[in-house]
Amino acid sequence: MKCIVGLGNPGFKFKKTRHNIGFMVIDELVERHNWKLKKDKFNGKSIVEHVQGEKVVLLKPQTFMNLSGQSIRPLMDFYQLEAADILVIYDDMDLPTGKIRLRQKGGHGGHNGVRSAIEHIGSKEFKRLRIGIGRPETRIPVIDYVLGSFPKAQQKDASESIQTAADACEAWMEKPFDQVMNEFNNQQ
Repeated sequence: MKCIVGLGNPGFKFKKTRHNIGFMVIDELVERHNWKLKKDKFNGKSIVEHVQGEKVVLLKPQTFMNLSGQSIRPLMDFYQLEAADILVIYDDMDLPTGKIRLRQKGGHGGHNGVRSAIEHIGSKEFKRLRIGIGRPETRIPVIDYVLGSFPKAQQKDASESIQTAADACEAWMEKPFDQVMNEFNNQQ
């Protein structure tokens, strides 16, 4: 079984913000496959589907970003998942808008949603799909930047990165992660 978790904040006011790009990838996957997320007992919205004979669960934690791990852990326990079965999708200011990077494992890099995931999963050994949102060009507090929407000039790049990230998730549903990582990291 594989688990794909998109990080973000619940609620309409956060829907199109940079910080919610993980949610946007899950929404893209749901739309492509005509699936339907449901509220669940894991304090999130999720769905379990079969892809190529393997169960895949998609999760959008509804705990707010900084508490994402509180949704991931109970889902892990229920489905008896290991950290290596999980792919977490999140925004990354160290990548330019439009770029994605996949990694086998790593630290939190200052991202509070990933920090919460590490804390509750109890390991850094889960897969990551980082989506670039760039850094602010002006002196704006980080929180205001990540909770802001992509400006018109970046919307095409952001949309393309969501599509590419969804493609990478679909590839992982069928292939080993190291192959997916090589394929998608090399095309960036």
